[in-house]
Amino acid sequence: MKKKAAVSKSKAFSAFESVNFYLEKAFDFLGYNAPMRTLLKTPWREIQVIVPVRMDNGELRIFEGYRVQHSAARGPYKGGIRYHPETDLDDVRALSSLMSWKTALVNIPFGGAKGGVRCAPEKLSPRELQTLTRSYINNIQSVIGPYHDIPAPDVGTNSQVMAWIMDEYSITHGHTPAVVTGKPPALGGMKEREEATGRGVSLIAEMLCEDLKLSLSRATCAVQGFGNVGSHAARLLWEKGVKITAVSGKEGGLHNPKGLDIPDLLNHAAKGGLLTDYPEADVMTNEELLAAKCDILIPAALGNVLDKTNAKKVRARVILEGANGPTNPDADDIFAEKGVVVIPDILANAGGVIVSYFEWVQNIQQYSWEKYHINLELKKILTKAYQDMKQFSRKHKVSYRIASFILGVGRVAEAERLRGT
Repeated sequence: MKKKAAVSKSKAFSAFESVNFYLEKAFDFLGYNAPMRTLLKTPWREIQVIVPVRMDNGELRIFEGYRVQHSAARGPYKGGIRYHPETDLDDVRALSSLMSWKTALVNIPFGGAKGGVRCAPEKLSPRELQTLTRSYINNIQSVIGPYHDIPAPDVGTNSQVMAWIMDEYSITHGHTPAVVTGKPPALGGMKEREEATGRGVSLIAEMLCEDLKLSLSRATCAVQGFGNVGSHAARLLWEKGVKITAVSGKEGGLHNPKGLDIPDLLNHAAKGGLLTDYPEADVMTNEELLAAKCDILIPAALGNVLDKTNAKKVRARVILEGANGPTNPDADDIFAEKGVVVIPDILANAGGVIVSYFEWVQNIQQYSWEKYHINLELKKILTKAYQDMKQFSRKHKVSYRIASFILGVGRVAEAERLRGT
């Protein structure tokens, strides 16, 4: 078995600096003055808390927790909670900022926030994970709420974690399902939420292939990250006839130029098998996957995986950002020179927050939607946002990423002005 190649991170840009780099380009286009730039770049509130957990062996461990509320100009703060050993304040700042522009770009009535705890959730027992979650929420419950700040799942968290969040908040505030989205259906969640981000990625891929005159049945795709986003995107694209030639996870990846049987691979993973133990493909590293020849590359793992050290090796025709911030500005410049089409994260992975919005609306109304209605509304919103981005890009001759930032920033700034800022 090949060893996983370490994914390098750019020394030139931190995650927050990368976001602000794109923001400055949007500000320049819009002609904003210094005070407005500072207002839109700076998070409104940053919270750092300790998260004490009594471990199963009796030891008391202290974890670091964060919640950054970037902007509420257009509605309540909205953003996921990430459990990951590399989570830090800079990453959470960047992700909260991206959420502000994402919700504005797809035009749903939310602002932007993000949270996280620096931990390795897979190394915690179920009891330890629940204790950590309740301790974290108990320390930030005064700044969240159904009309103030609504968390959701992110890397390292799932519907069970969201259930604990809802319960911990409800202990003090009464039964409040609308305080968090991504819950189990039995607690007011939606089974469609789990696949929503991946479904959104697949819908954008379909729109883009139509524009590029690329038949889905002839398209090839590589997916870096076979977690919640990547696995659902791969399955849905496979169902549409796309040939998925490579996928990867934490332990490494797989490659089969004839195409992987995604349902069979998912069944293999569901039984506890490692991707690299799957017999119907060759083992490859994550770095090799990023350089694999394909039409569509979907980085759906963590941020900063594409930088100046590996961007020149990318052979994909299209990069569809399933993860948040996978491409830094150095790589973006290289892709522009090579003519690689990049669909930015604030559109490509917006399916999750859109369906979270639907869940929140249903919790507030205490009324459930049918699956066909949820998927129809998701496609409608993403199609409108995609067309807005494409038309703006063509009219003003800017990249899809900069067009997306300009549209999102303009809507947030308009809300700030109308509110009297």
